[in-house]
Amino acid sequence: MRKWVLPDFVEDVLPPTAARMERTRRALLDTFAASGYELVNPPLVEHLDALLTGTGKDLEHNTFKLIDPISGKLLGVRPDITPQVARIDATYFPDDTARRFCYAGEVLRTHAALGGSRALMQVGAELFGEASVSGDVEIVKLMIESARAVNASPLLLDCGHVGVFKALADHFELSSKATAAVDAALAAKSASALDDIKSLSVEARSVFATLTGLFGPAKTVLQRARASLPRNADVTAALDQLDAVSAAIVDSGAQCSLDLADLPGLDYHTGLVFVAYLQNTSPTTSAGSHYNASVVARGGRYDGVGESFMQSGKGRAATGFSFVDLRALTEVTSQ
Repeated sequence: MRKWVLPDFVEDVLPPTAARMERTRRALLDTFAASGYELVNPPLVEHLDALLTGTGKDLEHNTFKLIDPISGKLLGVRPDITPQVARIDATYFPDDTARRFCYAGEVLRTHAALGGSRALMQVGAELFGEASVSGDVEIVKLMIESARAVNASPLLLDCGHVGVFKALADHFELSSKATAAVDAALAAKSASALDDIKSLSVEARSVFATLTGLFGPAKTVLQRARASLPRNADVTAALDQLDAVSAAIVDSGAQCSLDLADLPGLDYHTGLVFVAYLQNTSPTTSAGSHYNASVVARGGRYDGVGESFMQSGKGRAATGFSFVDLRALTEVTSQ
């Protein structure tokens, strides 16, 4: 008898795990709906250029590609649903009205996170048309509320803001090459790596070295950042936004830390970025090991993702989050 083997890092979901996942999915969607978020269901495959348009190109290395036998065009299997929801918002609802959408669906990725699967069930919520910090506050509070609805607590949200780095890069007039090199040094938390970037001025090198150490409790980091970073309107605005978001997180019953050198998806995100960890659990990813906790959700602001779909050619304010792996979430909350 032939033994059927699934592709690497792809698994069946069997009873009773499948039933627990469905209950978790339903509880999350019900929480979103109670807050006015409407359900959408984008297709599993799209034309590749539409799937990866704009800043969605960051996902290209994680996208399975295939030829459509009907049209002969190149298609992609979605590795993430957020860009699809941005397309829906831009093409079907092209006015300036604030809109709220949620989703739950499978995604497939060419690469798996350490210890993870390539076939995931992603559940999330997206808010469009709200450019102020109140949109970010709404999103983090909804994430905390929905996580609590499925017993994912206590939570720690580790937040950053790519606007701080982008403002500093503009302030010091960095070239695109220097910007990429500094980004890599910050990702490694390596002040010494900055010494190898010869185009940096002494002042710029000192400021970015300071940035590598700006992580920890929110109040402490904000105080140190205001005292040590250049007086710049955009930097100040970003720090003010982090102050408001961190206060909302604490008011919602979660913990908050900041990391101003954490810049995931620098070409994709435009403001707040955050990762939510479920504390006092075994880590499910290498990133979570720093906190001895499992990654529950990821999110942030990504203004402009729908720009290519809009007739006006203008960007659209957008912020949101996703529970990146429903199975992993269900397993850690069932322990």
